[in-house]
Amino acid sequence: MLPLFLAQVAAPTPSPTTGQSLSDIALQILLKLLWAVGILILTRIGVNLVSHTARRLLIQVEPILRKFFIQASEFLTLVVGIIAALNVIGIQTTTLVAVLGAAGLAIGLALQNTLSHFAAGIMLIAFRPFEAGDVIEGAGVAGIVDSVGIFSTTILTPDHIKIIVPNNNLFSGTLKNLTAMGTRRVDLEVDIGDRPIEPTITHLLSLVQPHPLVLNTPKPTCNVASVSREKTVLYLRSWCAAEAYEQLRSEIQQIISESLYRQQQDENEQ
Repeated sequence: MLPLFLAQVAAPTPSPTTGQSLSDIALQILLKLLWAVGILILTRIGVNLVSHTARRLLIQVEPILRKFFIQASEFLTLVVGIIAALNVIGIQTTTLVAVLGAAGLAIGLALQNTLSHFAAGIMLIAFRPFEAGDVIEGAGVAGIVDSVGIFSTTILTPDHIKIIVPNNNLFSGTLKNLTAMGTRRVDLEVDIGDRPIEPTITHLLSLVQPHPLVLNTPKPTCNVASVSREKTVLYLRSWCAAEAYEQLRSEIQQIISESLYRQQQDENEQ
């Protein structure tokens, strides 16, 4: 197949004859190369134009969809331009496909992951398991979804690190959307030692219920998790808006710890 490919490249340029000098042939080749370079430059301009137009037309579309479609349109414009440039210099598309077909197995293996990420990106856009701004856990990372591209998804971590995750890693694995439902339950295990159970439950609920981040519906609950000779453990559960989860969890633990410590100090003084 390689000789066929080389022959195709050379085909448009005739061999020197009495009526055509080497300088004429060189001029033809140079003109073709200049045309190809011109097409590539126009392609680059076209990519920018398509990107700008797509951004303007898709202004009302959700950010996660808008970025995907913009990247897809840029990619397709670039492919069309490259094919046109190859045709100008004499590499016919059919011959190029034949050459690629001869090395199809190696190329297929090399592009397998890339194609799977592209397909996964389409599936993520179609099924929409998350939106831009959602907090997710998947593929070994956790953070806020920034955007979904044609090959990868961008996630921002709480400590402001940008992580690029291949789309197939997210689509093919277990994915947790921590903010999709709008609310979350904060579950805490509270070791109350040998304190009396009922009064302690009442006390803990009195600490949690007034908190401004705690929702009134469903109401906070407190139940016995385990009882032993050494200690009693309670389950304290309260609900909040999904975006307030980490803050509420931290503040409740601090409030409970300080309150139980003060109680212990008061008991020791008596």
